[in-house]
Amino acid sequence: MSNSSELKVGDRAPAIRSGSFDLSKMRGKRVVLFFFPKSDTPGCTKEACGFRDAAKKFTKANAEIVGISPEKADPQQKFAAKYSLPFTFAPDPDHAIAEAYGVWKEKSMYGRKYMGVERSTFLIDSKGVLRHEWRKVKVKDHAEAVLAAVKAL
Repeated sequence: MSNSSELKVGDRAPAIRSGSFDLSKMRGKRVVLFFFPKSDTPGCTKEACGFRDAAKKFTKANAEIVGISPEKADPQQKFAAKYSLPFTFAPDPDHAIAEAYGVWKEKSMYGRKYMGVERSTFLIDSKGVLRHEWRKVKVKDHAEAVLAAVKAL
């Protein structure tokens, strides 16, 4: 794959090694990667708590949830502790993972342009193949939609 923007359903998921997390060690399980802009902000908190509230159902469906943001590990760990988030977080301060998945995008707020994470989720099957993607995620009912896709695999 020559360009990260070419990532599409059916492709092998790009490798991820970040902190103690290594995607290749999750073979045999379904993996839900959710990319979020920043820990402990309203939309990101609502999204993460949606996954938290459905975590047991994901586990029952042999799926692991992994949250990825362009932060170092410390803010992610504080976020996880504050909201009792029972899943893995992968820090991505150099945004290499976000770039590999094509979610590092130009954004605009109040007329100011900047680079950041486009809220996105990817479902990877037990063999490491991308099976579903949600881009420009709207948080409401998102965890339930992802869970339905996991169960359909």
